[in-house]
Amino acid sequence: MFSKTQLDRYARQIVLPGVGAAGQRKLMGARVLVVGAGGLGSPVLLYLAAAGVGTLGVVDSDQVELVNLQRQVLFDTGQIGRPKAEAAADRLRAMNPEITVRAHPERLTRDNALEWIRDYDLVLDGSDNFPTRYLVNDACVLEDRPLIYGAISRFEGQLSLLHAPDGEGVGPCYRCLFPEPPLPGSVPSCAEAGVLGILPGVVGSLMASEAIRFLVGIGESLSGTLAHFDTLGTTLHRIALSRNPGCPVCGLEPSVTELIDYAAFCGEAVA
Repeated sequence: MFSKTQLDRYARQIVLPGVGAAGQRKLMGARVLVVGAGGLGSPVLLYLAAAGVGTLGVVDSDQVELVNLQRQVLFDTGQIGRPKAEAAADRLRAMNPEITVRAHPERLTRDNALEWIRDYDLVLDGSDNFPTRYLVNDACVLEDRPLIYGAISRFEGQLSLLHAPDGEGVGPCYRCLFPEPPLPGSVPSCAEAGVLGILPGVVGSLMASEAIRFLVGIGESLSGTLAHFDTLGTTLHRIALSRNPGCPVCGLEPSVTELIDYAAFCGEAVA
């Protein structure tokens, strides 16, 4: 049964075809871990909290800086200097006191990734460096957790649902898309290349939409698909993906059976 407060809060969602009371209960019972509370993590966390996802985990070891506020809409000027995970948790609890928010103001590492990820039903990766992306992917495959991946640069972004159940087992993982990391320094960071502030808002909102549809079980998922969004042309392209049977982590004969040194694998230190 829903309380009157819950019925009022989620009324516009409960009346949606395919959601209803059963779908809302699925959201309220779901546990979602969000890696990165930055440009992508901000809209992801705001919309998942508003939708009533029962437990949200926030992983981020950084502090709020003035340079963040152009795109990280979860924070305000008064929070500058605070740990992002804790500032995010306070904002989300204030917006929806009925959910549980767990702040992890630490870096995700090979020592804690498996323990943290296995406690959640779904993981969303909004990190901004390749070692963390490969770490999150491998941990999700090893713990058999679906992963929603997103990335942005300048005017373009992309996202996909990875290692998720489909009609033939599970879909491709991040390593199926990108078997090897790029050469160090070949992909500029947002600090170097810049980013249109609205871009992470759009891509992060699409990630939150994918999460809600996956948790409720409605619509067509992005499993086996990479969605590419371009703000300059307001275009969204879908690229078909397939699972790689030779993938070292999710393939038929995986060689990656435990977490590795991802900074060394990518030839760089985590930023």
